[in-house]
Amino acid sequence: DLYRKVFVFRKDPSDAFVVLQAQLEQPLRNFTVCLRSYTDLSRPHSLFSYATKAQDNEILLFKPKPEEYRFYVGGKFVTFRVPEGRRDWEHVCASWESSTGIAEFWLNGKPWPRKGLQRGYTVGATAAILLGQEQDSFGGGFDLYYSFSGELTDVYLWDTGLSPEKMRAAFLSLRLPPALLAWNSLSYEVKGDVVVKPRLRE
Repeated sequence: DLYRKVFVFRKDPSDAFVVLQAQLEQPLRNFTVCLRSYTDLSRPHSLFSYATKAQDNEILLFKPKPEEYRFYVGGKFVTFRVPEGRRDWEHVCASWESSTGIAEFWLNGKPWPRKGLQRGYTVGATAAILLGQEQDSFGGGFDLYYSFSGELTDVYLWDTGLSPEKMRAAFLSLRLPPALLAWNSLSYEVKGDVVVKPRLRE
């Protein structure tokens, strides 16, 4: 149970990563991914990477620079411009709906204008899901320049689009619906220099 704990990626740049195990019965036509990160990186870095054998950027949350997030589905991406962080924890949620191709992005409990992405696409179910690296091949092909350094916590993946109330609940760490990946019952494997530590503050 990772309640009130964080993954600390200690090195910069780093070859370390965390593998997440999710039981996906079928391909995803809707999903929401949420996580909280704390870093002083100004270079590009990957937060959440979900690759299939057919598509290395099947789902990717990527931060190319401090004032920008990129959200990939099936190799295509939309960009969300954000205020440059005040070197504090940032909570992000990104959701996607195949039928409309609507991509939602929430930062610290607030929604950004919705964008269109990959309408009619289906996300493959047999996936390598990693924190801390950006996959260029299934489960590998890392560019250390895109590695994450800092702290990650509260990682979730749902096979639905969360309602606005639930998006805000995720930001506030309140009760959440059952998830494919849930922080408090996470099945994971650490590869390299990543340490699990208590959170320094709420």
